[in-house]
Amino acid sequence: MTKLTLSPRRIAGIITGLACFLLLAAGALLLRQESGELTAAQKRLFATARVDDILADNAEAQAWSEGLRLGTQVLQLEILSGPYKGYVLEGVNYLSAYANVDCSLGTRVIVRLEADENGTPYVVSIPNYDRGRVLAGMIAVFALMLVLIGGKKGIMALLGLVYTLLGIWFLLIPLILRGMPSIPAAIAIAALTAAASLLLLTGFSRKTLCAGLGCVCGVAAAGLFAWIVGEITPIGGFNMSEAEDLVLRAYDAPLEISGLMVSGILIAALGAVMDVAMSISSACQELREVEHSITSKQLFRSGMNIGRDAMGTMANTLILAFAGASLNMLILFQVYGYPLIQIINSDAMAIELIQSVAGSAGIILTVPLVAFFCARLMPASALRQREKASRR
Repeated sequence: MTKLTLSPRRIAGIITGLACFLLLAAGALLLRQESGELTAAQKRLFATARVDDILADNAEAQAWSEGLRLGTQVLQLEILSGPYKGYVLEGVNYLSAYANVDCSLGTRVIVRLEADENGTPYVVSIPNYDRGRVLAGMIAVFALMLVLIGGKKGIMALLGLVYTLLGIWFLLIPLILRGMPSIPAAIAIAALTAAASLLLLTGFSRKTLCAGLGCVCGVAAAGLFAWIVGEITPIGGFNMSEAEDLVLRAYDAPLEISGLMVSGILIAALGAVMDVAMSISSACQELREVEHSITSKQLFRSGMNIGRDAMGTMANTLILAFAGASLNMLILFQVYGYPLIQIINSDAMAIELIQSVAGSAGIILTVPLVAFFCARLMPASALRQREKASRR
């Protein structure tokens, strides 16, 4: 039976990572929204329900909806959660091509409930399937694969991913809603999450330091690139499709919308930049340990060569990710037959191009930055240092 041993640097890295989690928890508590008047969304009551019986069904499949059944269903529903758990209610389910929750016996759905003047609940609408258990299962399978294949590294990577998501939800978004400029906030959260993820993954080492510095600089470069292009174009947060909703829904919050586009680019580029930075830093450390006589100049050149290979694939991945997210928009451009001059200069296309190119520019600039940090911060091996000392 092998004994699990951790190096002092690894232990220090784990302790620092846990300290980052405590910092996240403290920040979340400080930035927690004070309980005030409930919003319209908070006043709505939703619950899970199961279809016990189909009392009427006139829905039929239509050719234009690609086989989706359109019409109405009258359902008998058992409420499974919330204050009305155990109630059996009737509800009308309206099936359209764009809101199509086609139910059969045993289907679990989400229902919106209200109560009449006598306090008796009734079903207002059936907006969604109950997908919670399926999505939870999908996440569990992903986490299991990461742990089984990655081992200890997989566990640390999973913790880093959880930290990143929690940092965005509990720190970045509350900071922006409280009026902090979104670009500095995004850079700060990116630096914090990158540090926590890398420390949990590799512990305290010069490899981690070089990757972390390169990651922060690369993400900042992507944001700066996008900001400059946005200022020249000009284009900003108010050109985004969600800007109107943000203005209407968050009118009483000191929210600055103008920097949200750049902030989104910073967060989107973080994962790819971190991947490239760690790949180069790890490879340079291995080269330094294996080849005792390698010089800083040679190490920089090797880091550049390694980075060029990773750079092409990761930049392509990031651009394809943005293209995939905007596929419907691209299809609509062709369906409507817009002229190319209108497509290129439209707000939607300009935003997608800035996001994809700026993120890729951050990856490209990360390569020389990490190679430079590795060449300067990774010391020569002990053997190399002894050889220098003997020649003196």
